[in-house]
Amino acid sequence: MQLTIITDLNKCVGCKSCQVSCKEHNTSGEFGPVPDHEPYGEVDGMWWNRVLSVEAGEYPMASVMYLPKACMHCYDAPCVPVCPTGASYKRADNGVVLIDYDACIGCQLCMWACPYGVREFDEHEGVVKKCTLCIDRIEDETLPANERQPACVQSCPTHARTFGDLDDPDSEVSKLVAQRQGFTLLPELGARPSVHYLPRRPIPHQVTNDEIDRVLEASEL
Repeated sequence: MQLTIITDLNKCVGCKSCQVSCKEHNTSGEFGPVPDHEPYGEVDGMWWNRVLSVEAGEYPMASVMYLPKACMHCYDAPCVPVCPTGASYKRADNGVVLIDYDACIGCQLCMWACPYGVREFDEHEGVVKKCTLCIDRIEDETLPANERQPACVQSCPTHARTFGDLDDPDSEVSKLVAQRQGFTLLPELGARPSVHYLPRRPIPHQVTNDEIDRVLEASEL
């Protein structure tokens, strides 16, 4: 089993609800607290899930793509073998990569080894932290079955994110990757990330000069 999240880039609108819900859940939860010591100052705590904005093209055919990025829960996670204490580990039963905070000595070697830059150092607790795939929610049998999924998946207003078992060929995530040619980030590095993205479909509409003129006129009002 390899639990993962698939993101449809055609549906992601960059609202950052996944980013906010992740921080909210992990701040109030017991498994992975996210300290936020100066919520309205220059320091805004740690974000395990970040939504990046990627611009492409030139005016008037410019476009923006939003790319949510968190722990990739790699099959061959490079952060695991470099940890001198075994604090970083990959669960054999579900493939989730986690950190044992009691064993972490804050050496940050795993941060250097991660090719995706998704681990952050908690200076107040002296340990490295990252996305846990909301393992506390997944394994909480007191929750209804439809709520046993990552907070970012549950909060997405456009249903751009899908949670499931990538190793199960009959799962929704496996079918989406196969049907929509899902891809991973930096595959050439050999980490074999389980997190996949579904590519954007080209938009057939071509912007006309009349439409551009109307937008410019409206902006001047």
